[in-house]
Amino acid sequence: MSFRLPTLLTAAALTLSAPALAHVKVASASPAEGSTAAAPKTVVLNFSDTLLPAKTGVELVMTAMPGHANHGIMPIKNFVPAWSNGNKTLTLNLRQPLRTGTYEARWQSTGADGHKMAGKLTFKVK
Repeated sequence: MSFRLPTLLTAAALTLSAPALAHVKVASASPAEGSTAAAPKTVVLNFSDTLLPAKTGVELVMTAMPGHANHGIMPIKNFVPAWSNGNKTLTLNLRQPLRTGTYEARWQSTGADGHKMAGKLTFKVK
């Protein structure tokens, strides 16, 4: 029976620390994951938890263009990022609307617990 107490204590410790190990994800976005938008001038990522802007990066890339079968990844640099909603919302304000094609908004961040997180949002522009 003495082996049960350490096992129970370990299980309790893991249960108590579970929120610290939770990873941030995109809760919603505009354009939405897998959607098709008409020439958006903003891309909005709403995260499930607060992020640290200094430890968060985002990259917007065009991954496909109609009529170009071998289109390589093209970075989109014409945006200004803006944080709101207690650093849960990141808005990419584009200087020009996105052109027809397929895009990914790729993000990475480090949580307060030191864990690195990353994700991507894929959408099309018609």
